[in-house]
Amino acid sequence: MAEMMKALQYVTVGDAPKIMTIPKPHAGPGQIVLKVTAAGVCHSDEFVMSLPAEAFGVMGWSTPLTLGHEGAGIVHELGDGVTEFAIGDSVAVYGPWGCGTCSYCVQGKEMLCPFAAGMGIQPPGLGSPGAMAEYLLIDSPRHLVALGTLDPVQNVSLTDAALTPYHAIKNSLSKLGAGSTAVTIGAGGLGHMAIQLLRALTGATVITLDISDAKLALAKEVGAHHTFQSNDDAIARVHELTGGIGANAVFDFVGAQPTVELASKLVRPEGDLHIVGIGGGMLPVGFGATAYDVNIRTPYWGSRLELMEVIELAQQGKIKVEFEQFSLDDGPTAYERLHHGDLRGRAVLVP
Repeated sequence: MAEMMKALQYVTVGDAPKIMTIPKPHAGPGQIVLKVTAAGVCHSDEFVMSLPAEAFGVMGWSTPLTLGHEGAGIVHELGDGVTEFAIGDSVAVYGPWGCGTCSYCVQGKEMLCPFAAGMGIQPPGLGSPGAMAEYLLIDSPRHLVALGTLDPVQNVSLTDAALTPYHAIKNSLSKLGAGSTAVTIGAGGLGHMAIQLLRALTGATVITLDISDAKLALAKEVGAHHTFQSNDDAIARVHELTGGIGANAVFDFVGAQPTVELASKLVRPEGDLHIVGIGGGMLPVGFGATAYDVNIRTPYWGSRLELMEVIELAQQGKIKVEFEQFSLDDGPTAYERLHHGDLRGRAVLVP
């Protein structure tokens, strides 16, 4: 008789996720099974669960789907041929899974793999069974990074909530020296990590915008120099602080139509505008649509090397995830809190 385990699954399109009992995975050749120690709750999960059934099919996804693309665990079972890790190792999961052999994958940039979808390769929690379960099957040792002595519950969200803004910020480092200004829009899971990363990596003055007073207070706590309500009044505030020119880099962690339009009015000539959030906003691109020579980017996740660098920053004490802890059984409640926008930082589920 198959061993069973609990998992938080998206079972029916349009309904809330549910705790289900499903078979426990076992490692085949080259694979690893983790005993999950923590799984992060993300707005990307909400995006997945907002899609209609036909979009699910286009993405190559099916229900029931075990959620959780931020994962950490203890190595529980090794498949034949796996020598990179030992039973009992504490690891974080590198979430973007690619083909492993293309020019992007060999650089560790599996989030950009152009062949994964066609090969049926999906990230855990975003097509493949995710980390919101008692055990998680990992397809390759290259998708694990050692956590060392870091607390997995405290640090599981580094795998997305820190990795994604880190990837975006690294592309703008040359523009964020002393005397520069960076604007972050949204002070939730990714935004509160971006503030800390900007403070750790750059000489920029950090301005944070949000519609929530509680999140603006959190932004101040984690290092924002200035905080303002995210509305049209923020345009004058940012321009006042930048001598009327605008910010060197703007990072929109919401990505809704009002925020991308606001972001376009905050960036200076030759500045960078990163639309990171998946709120569905679209920005017209063309002569006169933004200040001259602005770079507009849509960064996605990050590389395996960048995850290693993020974990190193956490080990040095330079960044820290603010989180609220929930049991796996309370996962549906965590998603309700996320939907209502009243989480402090990230929600983390612990089996």
